[in-house]
Amino acid sequence: EVLVLSPDHTASWADLDNKQCGLIMAAVRDRIEDHARTPGVEYTQTILNHGREAGASIEHPHGQLLGIPFVPGELSEELAGYAEYTSGPLLESMIEDEEKAAERVVSADDRVVVLCPYWSGSPYEMIVIPREKTPHIDDAAPADLAAAGRAVRDSLLRMRQVLGEVAYNIVFHSAPHHRDVAFHWHIHIVPQVTTAAGFEQGTGVKINVVPPERAARQLRGVDL
Repeated sequence: EVLVLSPDHTASWADLDNKQCGLIMAAVRDRIEDHARTPGVEYTQTILNHGREAGASIEHPHGQLLGIPFVPGELSEELAGYAEYTSGPLLESMIEDEEKAAERVVSADDRVVVLCPYWSGSPYEMIVIPREKTPHIDDAAPADLAAAGRAVRDSLLRMRQVLGEVAYNIVFHSAPHHRDVAFHWHIHIVPQVTTAAGFEQGTGVKINVVPPERAARQLRGVDL
């Protein structure tokens, strides 16, 4: 399914007002809720590719929701990480530690925290995390959805001021349909500012040439 962000052909998510950001998140929630009722759909992957380098095939700003009959490998790895972590809820613990350290936090309010995660594989990578632990995005409170939509918008604005107009991918992660698992829905923002060279292609190991601490400091310093 194609999610059209705006009737304005030139308006990316970074250009939307608060109401439009909330409408996008509400549409994602509603469609995921509908997918969960569809036989054979195990997981819904919500993505947004902005710019040719990020895989966008249509110029008008849009996202996509893909209902698939399996749980993708990357999400399975995240689920395994949650299951193996025994010191409390994983992302809640990370938020607490990161706010204490105050090195990789890009922005934070009473509902959402944005970080440059310590495991960043790409320069200026960010993760948008609602404070309220909810496994499934379609169970999230409307206020948390709206806050996450605004946080994505503001993060893209920060990225634009630091990096200029660059291609990027937005990837939503939510728990698989009909599974009561320890998870915490969140959104990844990954700018495409580097190219995978031979080492990365040969080993699958990413090399991030910008430490997340430096990236967060630059992004945090932007006046919105």
